[in-house]
Amino acid sequence: MAHVAALGFPAPAVHSVSGPDLVMERLDGPTLGAAVSANGHDATDAGRVLADLHTRLHALPARSGNPDESVLHLDLHPENVVLTARGPVLIDWTNATDGPADLDVAFSAVILAQVAVDPAHPYAGVAAPILAAFLPAAGGQPLRMLERAVARRAADPTMSAGELELLGAAAARVTALAR
Repeated sequence: MAHVAALGFPAPAVHSVSGPDLVMERLDGPTLGAAVSANGHDATDAGRVLADLHTRLHALPARSGNPDESVLHLDLHPENVVLTARGPVLIDWTNATDGPADLDVAFSAVILAQVAVDPAHPYAGVAAPILAAFLPAAGGQPLRMLERAVARRAADPTMSAGELELLGAAAARVTALAR
């Protein structure tokens, strides 16, 4: 988070770190997901916001110094974007690492598709148009990393059995939209 914020990326400023304790900037504003769901924020615009954040993040130099890698967030979705007075700010950097940009895009697409194919999810109705706008705007070749993104998502210990069952349908939705 400190690495990308120092390079001008919209992430919360880190004020201090002491072991597991982190003091960072307080952000005020709704999440992008809440804004689309409750406040009428345009879902197509939300997809483009996510794509823009990916594009800007992947343009930054990786901490590894490897020019073939990008900074990856690996959890970039509407609930991790806070709409502040200074613009969208990306939060929750727990999974951040370096790697191929297409993996990050594929991972976001899987998350969005997983919500879109779950009729019981409160954001199911808005996730589909967000995904449909996100994929073409994000660019790259996310299908080449789709299998890896699905496997990474399936390995998440916080996923419920019901969420895991949706991964096949989510991957099919991403494949259909990315072709």
